[in-house]
Amino acid sequence: MRVAIIPARGGSQRIPRKNIKLFAGKPMLAHSIATAQQSGVFDRILVSTDDEEIAAVAREYGAEVPFLRPAELADAYTGTSAVVRHAIEYLKIQEVMPEYVCCLYATAPLLLAGDLQAGLHSLENSTSEYVFSATSYGFPIQRALYKDEQEQVHMFAPEHRSTRSQDLIEAYHDAGQFYWGRASAFLNEKPVFAQHSRMHILPRHRVQDIDTPEDWQRAELLYQLLQLG
Repeated sequence: MRVAIIPARGGSQRIPRKNIKLFAGKPMLAHSIATAQQSGVFDRILVSTDDEEIAAVAREYGAEVPFLRPAELADAYTGTSAVVRHAIEYLKIQEVMPEYVCCLYATAPLLLAGDLQAGLHSLENSTSEYVFSATSYGFPIQRALYKDEQEQVHMFAPEHRSTRSQDLIEAYHDAGQFYWGRASAFLNEKPVFAQHSRMHILPRHRVQDIDTPEDWQRAELLYQLLQLG
């Protein structure tokens, strides 16, 4: 069994009610649900929330909300892995233990169904524990700079001051879109960012964290530009 788990708590602070705020004409959460549905790879699509209004929106757009998340898993300090484990354990009690689980973020309107399909294919055809979305940095991280308390500029890696860009190792970061994993890996609390994981690389123009109003506006512009609606 393959299950999508979409975490969507109600207490977002920097963008109030972020998960159900209208984005391109429909609640933000609805975009992730639609992408999961379009991928055709899930037996069940669950939303994990502590909020009745979010639960109602999730059900309206075709997702299941079989439980309300307990308060201790709905504060600003609870990690995603704990939320996913809670949902898997719920399914296990119901005797519908999944083999593969995809934690899909509620704020991923630029994600395509094909990305979820490719992530699953990569996981199924490997010995990896996880496959997660990632993207490359737009500038060599070996050339990163910082300033000290006196405003003086320093390089993080001064040994690469004169190294040609093409000779530097390309670096990637978590794209914050989805995390495919074996249910056993989530339950055993294996770390995602480790040698037993693979990356599904997304182009930088389809990656945007949505934590601030400026992020939201940029994501909407990208969505319109890419004609994803």
